[in-house]
Amino acid sequence: MTGTRLARTTPTTARTRTRAGAGLLLAGALLTGCGAQPGDIPLSEIRAESPSPTPTPEPAAAAPGVVGAAAATPPSARNGLIASRVTLGTDRETGAILSTGPDGTGERPLTQPPDGARDDNPSWSPDGVALAFDRTGDAASAARIWLTTASGENAHQVGPLCSVGAPDCINEAESHPAFSPDGGRIAFNRTWGSGDPETGQIQYSDLYLMTPDGTDVQRLTFLTNDKPYSGEVTSPSWSPDGKQLVFEYRTSATGLPADGRALFSVAADGTGLRQLTPWELRAGGRAGWSPDGTRIVFTTFPAGPDLTPGGGIYAMHADGSAIEALTPGPSDVSYGPAAYAPDGGSIVFARAAGTGTSSDLYVMQPDGGSPTRLTDTPDRSESRPSWGTAPPQG
Repeated sequence: MTGTRLARTTPTTARTRTRAGAGLLLAGALLTGCGAQPGDIPLSEIRAESPSPTPTPEPAAAAPGVVGAAAATPPSARNGLIASRVTLGTDRETGAILSTGPDGTGERPLTQPPDGARDDNPSWSPDGVALAFDRTGDAASAARIWLTTASGENAHQVGPLCSVGAPDCINEAESHPAFSPDGGRIAFNRTWGSGDPETGQIQYSDLYLMTPDGTDVQRLTFLTNDKPYSGEVTSPSWSPDGKQLVFEYRTSATGLPADGRALFSVAADGTGLRQLTPWELRAGGRAGWSPDGTRIVFTTFPAGPDLTPGGGIYAMHADGSAIEALTPGPSDVSYGPAAYAPDGGSIVFARAAGTGTSSDLYVMQPDGGSPTRLTDTPDRSESRPSWGTAPPQG
């Protein structure tokens, strides 16, 4: 048993889901189960007691530049499609998921969101056959998790996982899905509760697990359980062996520290929570594991609005040690989340020239060398890439 099941305590607020002969009751209060217990891991125990030194960026072998539409090194047969979020329309309020080949060719849409809806945070299944993503409608519509195929067929919502009126389902949203390496589980961010009238911060936010059909929902982290309005726990990423997850904890204006970003890790059973990066580095977004599980690539973000110039792409050992910069610093461009290719030979990431400009996908070697522009779309922004495995042939 992993994490904590969502169990009901008030019959009138529960909804029973029956699928393939299995039922799941979701409602009211969150009762503890195996793994971490609410209150067992207060924020004071995982926050660094003294400021950690911020790594000094070392110049990469070359600055990212436009050197062609295809990657400098031919991709291996293991590398499949790259899915990314693409903003559409003149107001860029609509977002869809598109795929491109590992060489930057063959772009095609995978999702068809309604006008004003935003599809985001794609995650390939380990066999490259299915894709999970989240969809948010207009400002009054909460995020929900969806699945589709590699060809963009059979798109459908997973859930909903909550009953209207249940105590823990007020303003409830589900986002940032991530397939486990065996394809049997999806980790995701779940937020719920009232909003702070001054900051807009939602009351609770933590990671959950479920099966791809939306059953067997379990709570994985309890970072905001005793610290409501303290921040958002999001962007999970599985280790290749399925034993750990890395995620972002982004604190609110009332969190400790205020408006901070850092990466944490937790075991798949909810134990072993630890901080991997110092708050001063401002690491965030979805991190990417190398296929052998020894290294993690991640992005740093300066304080300010999205796409503020600065930050960069970094890598570290899986235990948070040996942090090194892969892109030059200080930077006058902005970077988005990065991911390893399935063969480990390349890293794909998003890069924009600065505030208000569109971002494109780039690839580089694992040490930051030979950066190459993969897409060139000045009329839209591409970001948050997920590099899938080539599906089996025949």
